[in-house]
Amino acid sequence: MRTVHLALYPTLADWEFGYVAAGINNPDYQAEPGSFRIVTVGASAEPIRTIGGVTMVPDTTLDAIGPEDSAMLLLPGAQIWESNDAFVDAARRWADAGTPVAGICGATLGLARAGLLDDRRHTSNAPEQLTPTGYAGAAHYVDAPAVTDRGVITAAAIAPVDFAREVFALLGLYTPPVLDAWYQLYGHQDPSGFYALAGEQ
Repeated sequence: MRTVHLALYPTLADWEFGYVAAGINNPDYQAEPGSFRIVTVGASAEPIRTIGGVTMVPDTTLDAIGPEDSAMLLLPGAQIWESNDAFVDAARRWADAGTPVAGICGATLGLARAGLLDDRRHTSNAPEQLTPTGYAGAAHYVDAPAVTDRGVITAAAIAPVDFAREVFALLGLYTPPVLDAWYQLYGHQDPSGFYALAGEQ
C-alpha cells in the first residue's frame, strides 16, 4: 500500500480535498483496490482547525517522514500560505526527490515560493495571485481549472473535481475509462457517468 500524504495546517480549506480523499480511500472502481491510503501530516502533532471550523489531528509530522515514504504530497488551500514555510520546504523536497506534489488554491503560492512553478505549466485562482511571490514563471501560467506538469499539479479553488481528476490520473488510481466516467459524473454532473461506473464493477 502506497501513502498519499495530506497536509494539515490552520485555516485549511475543507472543500478542496474531499474528492481526492474519498477517491483514494474508497476502493470502488480502483485499478488496484486498496493500493493507496491517505495519511494526514502536520508541521507538528498539534490539532488544527479548518476554515470550516472542523478540528483535525495529524496522523504524523513532517519530521517523521520524507519523500521516500510518500506517493504524493497533497497541499490544500489555506489563508496562511504567505508564511507556511514548513510545507513550502516540504514541497521542494518532494519535487526534488521526484515525488509528485499537488497544490490547489492558496497552496499554489507555496509552490511558487518553492520555485516549482518557474519552469512548469501551472494555474492558480488568477495569475495576479502568484505575482507577489516574486516567482519567475508567469509566462507558464495556463488559464485552466487544473494543470499537471512534470509531477506538479496545480488547481484553482473552484475546481476540486478537476484537481482530483489530475491526482487520480497521476497516481494511476483508475483506468482511463473509469476516470472518464468518474469525471462525467462529478465534473459534468451527467448521470450517465454513474451508470458507466456501475458497469465497471
